[in-house]
Amino acid sequence: MDPVRNPFAPGAGSQPPELAGRDEIIKDALTALKRTRIGRHARSQLLLGLRGTGKTVLLNTIENAAEEEGYLTSVIEAPEEKPLAELLYPRMQQVLRKLSLIESAKVKTHDAMKALRSFASVFKVQIGDLSVSVDPEPGVADSGNLEYDLPDMFVAIGTAAKAAGKGWCLLIDEVQYLKEAELAALIVAIHKVGQKQLPVIFFGAGLPQLAGLSGDAKSYAERLFSYPKVGPLDAEAAIKAIKGPIEDEEEKITSEALNEILKITEGYPYFLQEWGFQAWNTADKSPIDKSDINKATENALMRLDDGFFQVRFDRLTPKEREYVIAMSGIGKGPYRSSEVAERLGEAPSKLGPRRAQIIAKGMIYSPQYGDIDFTVPMFDDYIRRNWKLAD
Repeated sequence: MDPVRNPFAPGAGSQPPELAGRDEIIKDALTALKRTRIGRHARSQLLLGLRGTGKTVLLNTIENAAEEEGYLTSVIEAPEEKPLAELLYPRMQQVLRKLSLIESAKVKTHDAMKALRSFASVFKVQIGDLSVSVDPEPGVADSGNLEYDLPDMFVAIGTAAKAAGKGWCLLIDEVQYLKEAELAALIVAIHKVGQKQLPVIFFGAGLPQLAGLSGDAKSYAERLFSYPKVGPLDAEAAIKAIKGPIEDEEEKITSEALNEILKITEGYPYFLQEWGFQAWNTADKSPIDKSDINKATENALMRLDDGFFQVRFDRLTPKEREYVIAMSGIGKGPYRSSEVAERLGEAPSKLGPRRAQIIAKGMIYSPQYGDIDFTVPMFDDYIRRNWKLAD
């Protein structure tokens, strides 16, 4: 079949041809956007899920919806080492530049620019041209404590946005990489603009442990956010995600082939896209049948092993690799920490720091006390295919 017409394009955050099974999450996000825009209370959202479940795609979809609703949007992917103040500054600067062009918001925007000048100075952020024309505002966003200063900035931007008849939507991916103090400051800032009924809303995405991290940062976070779970698609949605794009190209796939893809991928969206992509390229003609899936699986696993899985495994130290290899040797997760320790012949308490470091890197998480599992679906299979397991 013609690879040029292949409707599937698996990649990090790539928009799938058919966004199936996420209607409720998108509907709730749109309602929250509409309510916030008119000054009505709405919870910000933290999307929780493993790697490959489509959280980034959902954030992109929400960003588009926000822009259609009259929001200025700012998108950030939180790296593990860069400070939140440094990540936010250019986005806040960009929003204020846009608001400064709206006549009704010029005064409030000027006030917000002065606050931003103070913010940049106190957090030693490299500032751009914006700050040249304004002086800092004493007593606003200049304490040096992010938990005090970030709410000041959000209120200043929200006030300017309201004067302009606009809203501001902040979207942050990989939120679990924020430090606890940064996450606490972000939560306080969202709480503050909500109390003042300003048109500012936040959507974040991260690994499942994010719910616990936000609760640890601020106990009232559970009342401030909703936590939609972004998991594998059910059978109906998974079939739609594969079958729909193929039929849109006026080609076909057999029920047996679809069922085989579902069985292998377990409904995880990234893997559905990968298998759809490989199945299309493997098949000589329509309909794609089960025999095509066997070859597609071989190609998909080779590509995943060389990319999706390998880049994550390479981030681990030798001792951390030893730990995850021991996990895989037990079988399918979740795993008891004590079982992994026993397999490695070490005391669980001694392995605690190593386990914590692997969690911090986003490779494993704790679904419940004493249990651990991989954040990347099928990662255990990858290790069993490619690495010598601990005896």
